[in-house]
Amino acid sequence: MNSTVVLTLFLLTVMVGAGVGSAAWGYRTGREALKGITQPDARPVNNVTDAQGKPVRREGLTFLKEEDILQQVKAKMESGK
Repeated sequence: MNSTVVLTLFLLTVMVGAGVGSAAWGYRTGREALKGITQPDARPVNNVTDAQGKPVRREGLTFLKEEDILQQVKAKMESGK
C-alpha cells in the first residue's frame, strides 16, 4: 500500500473517533446538566383568572405596535429610570 493512502486512512479514522468521542462527551455532559430539571406540572397562563374567578383563556397571539413600544422606551429614557 502507498504510504499516502495509509496516512489518509489513519487520519480519517482518528477524525471519526474524535467526532464520536466528542459527541458522547457532549451528550453525557448535557444529560448531567439537565438531571434535576423537570417539566412544569401545569401551564402558567392557565392559572390566570378574571374578576369573577373564572379562568381566562388566551387564544392566539397579541401583536404590539412598534410605535407604542418606541414611545414607552423614549418615555422611560427621558424619565431617567
